[in-house]
Amino acid sequence: MSPGEWTSTSMPYLTPREQGEPDAWSAELEARGQRGSQRVVHAGEVPAPSGIAELLGLSVAATVVVRRRVIYLADEPCELTDTYYPVDIARGTRLASTAKIRGGAVTLLAELGYAAALVREDVVARMPTEDEREVLGTAEGEPLLQLTRVTFDHEDRPIQVDRMAMPAHRQQLRYEIRVGDDSAQS
Repeated sequence: MSPGEWTSTSMPYLTPREQGEPDAWSAELEARGQRGSQRVVHAGEVPAPSGIAELLGLSVAATVVVRRRVIYLADEPCELTDTYYPVDIARGTRLASTAKIRGGAVTLLAELGYAAALVREDVVARMPTEDEREVLGTAEGEPLLQLTRVTFDHEDRPIQVDRMAMPAHRQQLRYEIRVGDDSAQS
């Protein structure tokens, strides 16, 4: 893959980091010898967009906390990510602010008592909006991959929804699923 392309796996982004460890994106870039960054362009309370309230198990008129980010790989925008949280979890926390969160949001959620137990991801290809096309620098007629990730806690409560938009030709999504535990067999 060229420097502007990325193979993405989800597991590192679902696991809280140890004290002092960087967020998963920074750690993954460092391990690959690449550089990148994130810019939070908005954070705060908003009316839940279409479909997000339902994914979070909230009423249609619900207010949610959102963190909107532009993700960069080698100074090139490679992903737009909106992350949504129920207000009773995120209000008054760093999740509702544009400040960088040491160890990432998943670490902060775990510190707040909301550890991920189950994740559901849906991926679709779609055409970008004009704003997405402009920010990501995609050509007219070039599709995006949209990944929607819902994270549930141990009580099966949805605690976070990520909606990511990525230029399709620069992404490869990889899923590794371990079934069973070989050490448990006789």
